[in-house]
Amino acid sequence: MPEGPELHLASHFVNEACRELVFGGCVEKSPVSRNPEVPFESSAYSISALARGKELRLTLSPLPGAQPPREPLALVFRFGMTGSFQLVPSDALPPHAHLRFYTAPPGPRLALCFVDIRRFGHWDLGGEWQPGRGPCVLLEYEQFRENVLRNLADKAFDQPICEALLDQRFFNGIGNYLRAEILYRLRIPPFEKARTVLEALQQRRPSPELTLSQKIRAKLQNPDLLELCHSVPKEVVQLGGKGYGSESGEEDFAAFRAWLRCYSAPGMSSLRDRHGRTIWFQGDPGPLAPKGGKSRKKSQGAQQGPEDEVEVPPSPNKAPSRTQRAQRGLPKQTTAQVPEGTSLQQDPEAPPVPDKGKRRRRKATSGRHRTRKIKADTLSLEPEGTSAS
Repeated sequence: MPEGPELHLASHFVNEACRELVFGGCVEKSPVSRNPEVPFESSAYSISALARGKELRLTLSPLPGAQPPREPLALVFRFGMTGSFQLVPSDALPPHAHLRFYTAPPGPRLALCFVDIRRFGHWDLGGEWQPGRGPCVLLEYEQFRENVLRNLADKAFDQPICEALLDQRFFNGIGNYLRAEILYRLRIPPFEKARTVLEALQQRRPSPELTLSQKIRAKLQNPDLLELCHSVPKEVVQLGGKGYGSESGEEDFAAFRAWLRCYSAPGMSSLRDRHGRTIWFQGDPGPLAPKGGKSRKKSQGAQQGPEDEVEVPPSPNKAPSRTQRAQRGLPKQTTAQVPEGTSLQQDPEAPPVPDKGKRRRRKATSGRHRTRKIKADTLSLEPEGTSAS
């Protein structure tokens, strides 16, 4: 799932790619997208982008003399699981390009596309950031830090620190891979109570006897959790490319994979938090670890991508039982994987993962047994009727 660094990199890409381009005409929406139409038309306009946390604002600004005369229009995007922007020739649109902005003549016609394979991404007209989101961990660090420490009485901080870090009211831009990396660097158990971890930071004050350079050096050598919420995403931005994501090129992804120390890394353990999201860690999980939760350890040779986190719920189609599969020589049923989902407080872009129901065993009956026809079961990577904010 794109997190704060990926949104920041996307805004940088749009600004660099579109700096010298003039766009014109209508904005075109894919007929399969459930997002709103974009009622904008201009003979000549420019496009710019700004990211904040897990949102990106795209501004369409008519150029002087453009027809018809109109005011700029802003849209705010949330990327969901697979959203990204691509600039391509207009006659070679990528699959799943759900919103297209075309360049004006002369010159080869290009299209800036919002591409979203899973269709959990969303855009809103008007340019307003989503209400309730806190300051951006990347661009508004001082406000972000103050917002967290001022609100430690909030019930969100009764939860394990790994779950609190996904609360976008306080940690706008932090997602699943960032929380694992931040906690790992400080050796903080993921299921330690959030308030216990953060209350100590309220008392942290640098000695007045230190010089400015000494204070900066101490901060760099011994960062606290909130400082890492700012500096770790910056490291991803400095890698360049697009950060993590299935759409990243091999070179981009290789650099990101080499940067990861904990998330989905060999030798690390993992548990599901109470929202069903996988947290990677090393050592003791902490006192609030789920009861009965089984920790899994990743083997050294496993090659698992960052997006491979959660099992897809089975299809509603009835699947053959284990005994029936053995009798028919069918392969053992496997489970595909999808990203995990939560509310605004817990990473709103992901779709929810429903609980599996219990299968009741039928009583044995005597007499002839009629053979049933069994349909091939499927696994949906995009549950119908699911939308993400």
